Amino acid sequence: MTQQPVIEAHHISKHFDGFQALDDVSLTVHQGERVVVCGPSGSGKSTLIRCFNGLEAHDSGKLMIEGRTLSADAPHIRQLRQDVGMVFQQFNLFPHLSVLENLTIGPRRVRGLPRAKAEALARKYLERVRIPEQADKRPDQLSGGQQQRVAIARALCMEPRVMLFDEPTSALDPEMIGEVLDVMVDLAQSGMTMVVVTHEMGFARKVADRMVFMEAGRIVEISPPEVFFTNPETDRAKLFLNQILGN
Repeated sequence: MTQQPVIEAHHISKHFDGFQALDDVSLTVHQGERVVVCGPSGSGKSTLIRCFNGLEAHDSGKLMIEGRTLSADAPHIRQLRQDVGMVFQQFNLFPHLSVLENLTIGPRRVRGLPRAKAEALARKYLERVRIPEQADKRPDQLSGGQQQRVAIARALCMEPRVMLFDEPTSALDPEMIGEVLDVMVDLAQSGMTMVVVTHEMGFARKVADRMVFMEAGRIVEISPPEVFFTNPETDRAKLFLNQILGN
């Protein structure tokens, strides 16, 4: 049975000062699906997923989250943003707060949870990302990989319906990338709906249900990973894979 759509983008476009970042993009992500978006720099990948949680407002087209229209003036925009978790390249943690405080501030202020429940939720997700012992430290006492795992746990504390990742390992030293990807693999295997912008093709091969390849603000190719990595349909995707994988 086909799962219900979580994200539905229909012919969305986005401009920045005359530059067309997204050009007639359509994509549907279903419940429990893991979609990896890849492509060269400037292809519109990050803009696309920033539109998915309302950080960027699309100029035209229609964008729906679980059947509700997403727009800047939508009366339920706050709830929609709660339903769509986001993990960025940079960790964006509050440096003056402990890890536990970083995780509880959203559930307490936005969801109205009492402190005890928010802290229990935070500790649950620190266990999930494998750093429960770091709860009382400040972000500057952690490695980059640990900070990114805190950022993932913070997003999970809002108990979103879908998780978006915008190149979550690109700011990390190489030895820290694996620990973050391991957490993301675990999330994927648990059935979390995920849209991931990344150049980590090993991760993509392991978890993706579909690969989405973008170029110049458009979706050029959508295919299962077994097809995308062995027999991509377009010459542009072939060139990209040759450059990334060194084939």
